Amino acid sequence: MSTSVSPVVSASAATSVHERVTAAGLLVALGIVYGDIGTSPLYTVRGVFVSQPVTEAVVLGTISCVIWTLTLLTTVKYVLIALRADNHGEGGILALYARLRQLPVRRLYLPAIVGAAALLADGIITPPISVASAIEGLRILKPDLNTVPIVVAILVALFAFQQFGTQIIGKLFGPVMALFFSMLAVLGVVHLVQEPSILRALSPHYALAMITQVPGAFWLLGSIFLCSTGAEALYADMGHVGRRNIYGSWTFVKTCLILNYLGQGAWLLRHLGPPLGEQNLFFLLLPQWALLPAIGLCTLATIIASQALISGSFTLVIEALRLHFWPKVRVQYLTELRGQAYVPSLNWLLCAGCVGVVLYFRESGRMEAAFGLAVTVTMLMTTVLLAYYLRLRRTAVGWIVALIGTYLVIEGSFLIANLAKFAHGGWLSVLLAVVLLLVMLSWIAGQRIRNELTEFTGLAEWVPLLRQLSHDHSVPKYATHLVYLTKSQNPNLVENGVIHSIFKKRPKRADVYYLVHVTTTDEPYTRRYHITHVLPKELVRIDFYLGFRVDHALNYMFRQVVTELVQRREVDITSRFESLRGQDVTGDFQFIILNKTLPYQYLLRGWQRMALRLHGWLKRLGASETESFGLDNSTYTVENVPLHMPPRPELHLTRD
Repeated sequence: MSTSVSPVVSASAATSVHERVTAAGLLVALGIVYGDIGTSPLYTVRGVFVSQPVTEAVVLGTISCVIWTLTLLTTVKYVLIALRADNHGEGGILALYARLRQLPVRRLYLPAIVGAAALLADGIITPPISVASAIEGLRILKPDLNTVPIVVAILVALFAFQQFGTQIIGKLFGPVMALFFSMLAVLGVVHLVQEPSILRALSPHYALAMITQVPGAFWLLGSIFLCSTGAEALYADMGHVGRRNIYGSWTFVKTCLILNYLGQGAWLLRHLGPPLGEQNLFFLLLPQWALLPAIGLCTLATIIASQALISGSFTLVIEALRLHFWPKVRVQYLTELRGQAYVPSLNWLLCAGCVGVVLYFRESGRMEAAFGLAVTVTMLMTTVLLAYYLRLRRTAVGWIVALIGTYLVIEGSFLIANLAKFAHGGWLSVLLAVVLLLVMLSWIAGQRIRNELTEFTGLAEWVPLLRQLSHDHSVPKYATHLVYLTKSQNPNLVENGVIHSIFKKRPKRADVYYLVHVTTTDEPYTRRYHITHVLPKELVRIDFYLGFRVDHALNYMFRQVVTELVQRREVDITSRFESLRGQDVTGDFQFIILNKTLPYQYLLRGWQRMALRLHGWLKRLGASETESFGLDNSTYTVENVPLHMPPRPELHLTRD
């Protein structure tokens, strides 16, 4: 007999809530989605003219490149195309991969994890460059000011605050960013009216003319690309605010950004001449009286941008964890808000990385060399996955080739231009991305090898013996209820390790046995389960189907399921001891966590041994099985059982 229960609202119903456009939703979108892309005017154009002389051709070409990069990359690719490639309302490269897993494509996970690793690397570099760009505005008032301690203090305070949750300060994000974007627009209009000839930059002709006619201008694309680095974060944050709220707010945001970039171009046209050097172009636009308030507002905006990237990194790692791409780590859910979580290990890793970036580069201008390269890789990987998405939607092959080919050329050009930064600091983002990618690959390879070495046996042949053991009063009772976590997707099979634990070690007699299996679904917020009664009221299998963004709090969910089984009279959880049964006392529950050991590793191939060693090292650094499944408050036993290994060569021993 089997039953199936789905105790929560479906993902589609949850998605419909985020499809509504509201004033509050638009304001929240301003605060959550656009922090990274919104603060790009602080450093994008400035980076072009650090060493490049200010000429009319380069100014017009630069502003034209920025406008059309925002249009083609951010507006067309991400807002109009990628936002439609959602996974039940969730966005981002891993959410897109989760939707595409059904396609019969080998190693489709590779572009997903490459993009995810590059995006995490970007999360280590973006907060330092954003905050430093704002704080360095103080040097206009005090040229000798050492801004490094201030930037470090702000970043450390920001990361330290994560453990308390962001629900309170999150309410301030929208109004602050609305004020910030308004300031960008006003500042741009003030200078635009003084030099309206900058409006020529709206034509893509000037962008193409600069790239093809100005010597060395192609390499300026590495700095120009920074105007769109927040586009990937925009896609990933779709699940927090909904597609329609992004549609509604992007018009306002893009208008403010373009007005500000035009204003910066207008100022440059009136100041043709030598390179700007270390001067921050953005703050040169401001009158003296507005400098301090603007620096304060910019600092708040960069903190919000950093917060969005930190939260996005938490979400990305949790998705990777549920998809089995990342070692098990402890996750805390500090609020009831959708998508809000805290990953302590990642938080302090990001903190150390950000502080290290600030101490190494010290100036935001130098950080720009390390910025952008990693995000370009992520964008290319998203483009690859979007090609498969369009194939899944049965889009005409001609359209797929034309569209994806166009973006491969555009993003490939930005990647080549960004490679020029490699020797000047770009190596750092590449190194960080490679290290993170190796972590994912090692974890995936180690899991795959261990799964291949795991043997399963038919459950039916052991059921009669299990029934006899359960009623064998000559064997001391191990627990009233005994729970095993199983990786067998087939309810008719079970790991040899479970059989070994019950029968071949100290026999474990119990009144009711449970086998619990977790399947991560392609949908983000699935919460349902299925019951299989292998032996009525004696052996129960519970299959949980959980979305890739759902907390795997098995202890809580298991007890909720058992409560419903009791209400349906499918199991009896009262104590079987005669002195307690009459008092209606609940029997004890014991979880058995199997630690599968690998004897005779020398019999494996060299690369397999290396992968397993890395996997074991990552496993020791991460959270334990009990922590990751929320069993900290339960009674559990960790037990070593051997995995199947190749047979050892026979030893020829001689007896004396």
